[in-house]
Amino acid sequence: MNKIWDVYVYGDVNIDLVVPGVDSLPEPGTEVDVPVMETFVGGGAALFALGLAKLGLTPVFQGSVGRDMYGAYIRNLFRSLGVDDSLLADSDEKKTGISISFTNEHDRCFLTYRGTNEGLSLRHMDLGKLPGARHVHVTGYEGTSNHEEYRAVLEKIRGIGDVTVSFDVGWDMTGAWYEGIFDLLPMIDVLFMNETECLHYTRCPDVESGARKLAEKAGMAVIKLGKNGSLAVRDGTLYTAPAYPVKAVDTTGAGDSFNAGFVCGFLRGLTMEDCLKWGNGCGALSVTKLGGNTGFPMLNELEAWIREHE
Repeated sequence: MNKIWDVYVYGDVNIDLVVPGVDSLPEPGTEVDVPVMETFVGGGAALFALGLAKLGLTPVFQGSVGRDMYGAYIRNLFRSLGVDDSLLADSDEKKTGISISFTNEHDRCFLTYRGTNEGLSLRHMDLGKLPGARHVHVTGYEGTSNHEEYRAVLEKIRGIGDVTVSFDVGWDMTGAWYEGIFDLLPMIDVLFMNETECLHYTRCPDVESGARKLAEKAGMAVIKLGKNGSLAVRDGTLYTAPAYPVKAVDTTGAGDSFNAGFVCGFLRGLTMEDCLKWGNGCGALSVTKLGGNTGFPMLNELEAWIREHE
């Protein structure tokens, strides 16, 4: 099959309603005015796909929205930025997911209706379409509850032969940090974790040794360090890149934005150092505005911004 997409993305998409500057929620029976409420597209997989499109790649997104006004809003944004929505399903049974975020300078809290995201499972990936992509991005791992599902799907992807895979593990809500994840790593080209996830999964005393342990199995291990930048280990070599200091307005989607920048660099054949810089740059710029994708740069903006901060 001809490669018609750069990246195949399966996962969550929803609406984020962001209410900034909230120091406390209203007491029962009261009403509080706020200066602004903003509506954005959210969901880690969707933010990743939108970032790739802004950087000039052609992603296809498989997921589900409700047959409602929010579903139409998401489709329109995908199409306007160049995300292929041909695999985005409309549900008549559930509505588009919504997450209401109350934020202030110190913390955030959420009210979430999962909606069409509730049935997410890699079993629903349209595997027959995967040969049409150069790369596949996988998220949503939940340890023992879906480990075998991930093993089966990753084995099938590997059977295609000419498709690379990135995998953002994400936070383990169970706290088990299932060591069986190491069985999946040989089927992953680009493994993403943050520092805490790396330390929990590897049981190592520091992030560098943890990254080296992960990279013994995966093609490479890429660790997001927040204000300390990022590091990666590939073929036994350690690579690092410092963070770009910015004033953070909304940290929603920073990790997914980093992933988009790194994967774009990886698919364009950049050096590991430049891939890390692209990831750091996209993550930094994404937090400068409300919404997980509003501050995400276009390709020319990213390249110019990195040059200015070299």
